[in-house]
Amino acid sequence: MFSLNERLQADTCPVADLELCRVLLMNNRLWPWLILVPMRAGAVEIHRLDDGDQATLMREIALASRVVERLFAPDKMNVGTLGNMVPQLHVHVIGRTRGDPAWPGPVWGSGHAEPYEPAEAAALAQRLADALLADALREEG
Repeated sequence: MFSLNERLQADTCPVADLELCRVLLMNNRLWPWLILVPMRAGAVEIHRLDDGDQATLMREIALASRVVERLFAPDKMNVGTLGNMVPQLHVHVIGRTRGDPAWPGPVWGSGHAEPYEPAEAAALAQRLADALLADALREEG
């Protein structure tokens, strides 16, 4: 049975559940930052997912990247999976802009963080959910 890692739960706000992934908003307003977590118990590595889940994960990463790009107009999309601190498979989708606090380095370990106000996080999560679900339906149709 799928359950979300405690650290991911503590550091994020829920956005939406797609076909495979639970989409989360990282609680850091400095970057438009989504985290996609495949809802598969024990998932740790992309290459260990079955072929169908691998393909679905790539489609959902692309979907999330397009939504972040459209809503926030970043200069560059950063997509990555580390898992050194949180072993549960999760993929970061981050919109980066030249001149952001960590540019051009990685956001991880940069020491830059600014949490959302709860109402702001909820409103942004809803906006992202609406965009993700609309785009997913458009792709299906």
